[in-house]
Amino acid sequence: MNLLLIGSGGREHALAWKLSASPLCDRLFIAPGNPGTAQCGDNVALDVTDHAAVVAFCRDKAIDLVVVGPEAPLVAGLVDDLAAAGIKAFGPRKAAAQLEGSKAFTKELCREFGIPTAAFARFTDEVSARAHVRETGAPIVVKADGLAAGKGVVVAETIEEAEEAVAMMFAGGLGAAGTEVVIEECMVGEEASFFAIADGRTAIPLASAQDHKRVFDGDRGPNTGGMGAYSPAPVMTPALEQEVMERIVLPTVAGLAARGTPYVGVLYAGLMITAEGPKLIEYNARFGDPECQVLMPRMKSDLVPVLLAACDGVLADVDVRWWDEVALTVVMAAKGYPGTPEKGSVIRGLAEAEALEDVLVFHAGTKDDGGRIVANGGRVLNVTATGRTVKDAKARAYEAVSRIDWPEGFCRSDIGWQAVAREEEA
Repeated sequence: MNLLLIGSGGREHALAWKLSASPLCDRLFIAPGNPGTAQCGDNVALDVTDHAAVVAFCRDKAIDLVVVGPEAPLVAGLVDDLAAAGIKAFGPRKAAAQLEGSKAFTKELCREFGIPTAAFARFTDEVSARAHVRETGAPIVVKADGLAAGKGVVVAETIEEAEEAVAMMFAGGLGAAGTEVVIEECMVGEEASFFAIADGRTAIPLASAQDHKRVFDGDRGPNTGGMGAYSPAPVMTPALEQEVMERIVLPTVAGLAARGTPYVGVLYAGLMITAEGPKLIEYNARFGDPECQVLMPRMKSDLVPVLLAACDGVLADVDVRWWDEVALTVVMAAKGYPGTPEKGSVIRGLAEAEALEDVLVFHAGTKDDGGRIVANGGRVLNVTATGRTVKDAKARAYEAVSRIDWPEGFCRSDIGWQAVAREEEA
């Protein structure tokens, strides 16, 4: 098969690494890709916002399956346009991708189908939103309704902080994403990420992970797109995974099907494990980033048949298998992130890091500058390792980080701290 992977980040490098290992993959194209994906297939300078150009490329290269990595093309309806042209694509269509494209859409779906989530209210004007914050009190969560690259959520500890977030969003600080704001109760518990895959009628579980959203050690500082992750998440016991499937994932798939907008693709459920049980924080409509970078090294099964089964509506016949090892990834980011990152600095030592056993370095925001790898984004590298325990994987990942010569980069030093503490207690 000829495959086309859409995207350019660390998630796409992990997917390219996994897809290219499939015996079914004759040729892999990545649009636009990065220096890491170039090691797995052919990068192509294709404008993925030009859907007609993507369709033309697929026809020219006889593409058998398109895999859409990031959320923006899904919300923009790329899968719809590929399907209209008779091209098989993995990912939800535009209507179903609103699960990620609109926080309000997902909250209303939860209300309609009895899916456990935080209490919420929606606002399209600043005055009403501020009044609600003052009436409800803090802590409270303020979310931009639309896509905001992982920066549209503020967990406000004080009323003043919440009002500042409301003002920022309605003032256009997040662009069109903040024209509507969702304000939620602040749930208490441990966060976890749970991944499933759906074929429009049913869904099967994939695996769990835990992300680290805050930029600095000790979960301090502003939220980011994710500074590291590990899989599996110890908090997600088999019984809890079954409960999440039965109370959250399957009702979501059934609800969207009942509405006439069946969901085909990855369902990434951000969860809060509360005293009342698991509750949905939000959905993403694709593999997470950096969670994908710990899922792919753990997946024993060939990814391509799984994606095809989802596209063909036959997931009920699929059994996805996983290695027992833990995987952990550390995000190396450019100074200035999550604000304005410094670009152009040279990164050395990548080969030395990857020479370590059970270590992979996924490129996220890099560029090839005449044979030199330079930083070209906020989150730049995902240094990933596997091990028998979280502690083992963590030690290996940070040993690899120490071999990377990049003074202009930084990372958290405590990825996996909750899981390591749990292991030591046990």
